[in-house]
Amino acid sequence: SASNRTYTGRLMATYNSGVQKNKMVCAFSVSRRWADQGYIEGTLYDAYSIFGGVEYQYSKKSSLYFTAILASNRRGRSAAITREVFQMAGHRYNPYWGYQNGVLRNSRVRKIKQPILMLNHLYQADKLFINTGIAYRFGQHSNSRLGYYNAPNPDPTYYRYLPSFYLNSPIGANFLSAQKAREGFLRHPQLNWERAYQANTTYGSKQKAAYVLYDDEVEDTSFTLNGVANLKASDHCDIELGLRYTALVSRNNARIRDLLGAEFHEDIDPFSNTLNDVNAPREKQEGDIINYDYRVSAGVMEAFTQIKCTGSSWDAFIAGTFSKSTYNREGLFLNERFPDHSLGKSENIEFSNIGIKGGVTCQISGRHWVKAHAAILTRAPFLQNAFINPREHDETVPGIQNERLSSADLNYFIRLPDLTGRLTGFYSRFQNGTDVNFFFVDAGLGSDFVQEAITGLDKLNMGIELGMSYKVSPMVKLTAVSAIYKQLYASDPFVRINFDTAGDAEDLISAEGFKELGVARIKDHRLAQGPQKAWSLGVEYRDPTYWWVGVTANYLGNNYPNIATITRTRSFYLDPREGQPFRDATEENVNRLLKQRSLDTVYLLNLVGGKSWLLDGKYISVFASISNVFDRIFRTGGYEQSRNGNYGQLARDNLSGMPSFAPKYWYGYGRTYFLNIAVSF
Repeated sequence: SASNRTYTGRLMATYNSGVQKNKMVCAFSVSRRWADQGYIEGTLYDAYSIFGGVEYQYSKKSSLYFTAILASNRRGRSAAITREVFQMAGHRYNPYWGYQNGVLRNSRVRKIKQPILMLNHLYQADKLFINTGIAYRFGQHSNSRLGYYNAPNPDPTYYRYLPSFYLNSPIGANFLSAQKAREGFLRHPQLNWERAYQANTTYGSKQKAAYVLYDDEVEDTSFTLNGVANLKASDHCDIELGLRYTALVSRNNARIRDLLGAEFHEDIDPFSNTLNDVNAPREKQEGDIINYDYRVSAGVMEAFTQIKCTGSSWDAFIAGTFSKSTYNREGLFLNERFPDHSLGKSENIEFSNIGIKGGVTCQISGRHWVKAHAAILTRAPFLQNAFINPREHDETVPGIQNERLSSADLNYFIRLPDLTGRLTGFYSRFQNGTDVNFFFVDAGLGSDFVQEAITGLDKLNMGIELGMSYKVSPMVKLTAVSAIYKQLYASDPFVRINFDTAGDAEDLISAEGFKELGVARIKDHRLAQGPQKAWSLGVEYRDPTYWWVGVTANYLGNNYPNIATITRTRSFYLDPREGQPFRDATEENVNRLLKQRSLDTVYLLNLVGGKSWLLDGKYISVFASISNVFDRIFRTGGYEQSRNGNYGQLARDNLSGMPSFAPKYWYGYGRTYFLNIAVSF
């Protein structure tokens, strides 16, 4: 394959032995994908995957099979950018990379390598089917970043380096400095690796690092036992029983990848000037762990049962489940700021959950049928949302509880000689959710890195989907797909802020480090889950000589960026100097400032085509596609920044029309192609 999207080239080979005389079957597949630079600037891609499977049927009723999967991926990341940066640098711009000695180098590289090994046993009799299995997953994934310590921020899009910083100055707009900032950015828009090396080699007699490239590492080990039994109780009734247990241990730390010419790194928190690990030397070398080191573990046990009954024109099922989850944190660093809650194991957090679901299918005729499903269940919060700041201490989110889910869907199917289609309506509600976010805030709450803990969060997803295919002739087919969703926040959750360091906010927070901001008025705001209105119309031609071509026209609308919850709390209205609401912070002014605006409405045209041959027993196929034929530039997603924590600061930042802390957006690919050639024999 060849492409100009995420990767530029791909090779894949697959082998299947078929059933041998000794009742063994084996299959293998290898794949390699690469790119020096993808569609977005500076996004390298280097990946390979290996799959192997062997099955042995040692009796008429039993078989044993083993599966191994290894997928390794290394890719350069890209950043969301503000409208200001987009207007200067374009939609392919990525601030994470720069040239070092003429070689492109990305500071944000994501690496994943986690093999999976599975062993399964199948037993199948006349009325009983049993599948038991063991799975083991291990390996590591990491994200690199450039840390800076008592040194300027190396990010070329840092707000102090952009024209908007001078346009939004508290003492008045400075247009000359803004123009100079613009010219400086256009001359040097990328990360300056040489400057980082210079800073590290001129610091002093013993060269302490001002800049360090390090990896945030996660090393996971999980073990799963699973067993499912299906009993055919009668000609019209099946009973299924299942049991699964999963144990996960995840070690999280930061590790120095490159000292960038320095002799050592001093492992001290630059904001509080405290030791990250009291029990270890301050001076760290390449390969040493810095900043934080801890393990989180999770054990999940689940049992379920299902009964399915069938009739002449219908079938139905009902299922129930029970699960128990246990979470734990073990700190491996003794953090100087949290001597009582950073080192050692925490108390276990336990959650018990139940659920029930059911469904029915009714055959109206051989060409028309309907399906309906419904479910009510609870589930444990995600492990990453259980602890406030697991990198430094073991405090859990106050008020955390099980999340409740309820859902239902109704489907109608039609299958005529020339027309097939499906109409679906669905409803799902997520209640009592928990979310933890990390950001820097600079306003009435104090200036600090904070953790935002949101509890009592409800989300609503509902919508209608329609898909149809009509065969105009043996060679021409028309397709139509339409979807209308309503995805929004369905409650006003409770918000707490946990400060990393008390700083100038010391008088505002409790002894536990929390400040309760109260309720966030976010109900009926849209979720940032992609377009909530979409349609696609397509036509396809298939020639009797085995070539085909198709074209689709697509519409995507009602796509929204993620909102900043902190700006929807009561504290946003308060002037930190007086402790009273800003005089002009009326509901009308605040709503105008915080109005959630949808992203671009997008119209895209895509082309696809292919050709196949059968030559001397070999099957050869070619597939090609061109996406976004007219090279439309559009935003695919984004988020509001939480830096401005009160109305006065956010209002001032928006006066110029080019705020320093405007929402950041990701941009979609322009015109791209994909070409694939396959040979089977």
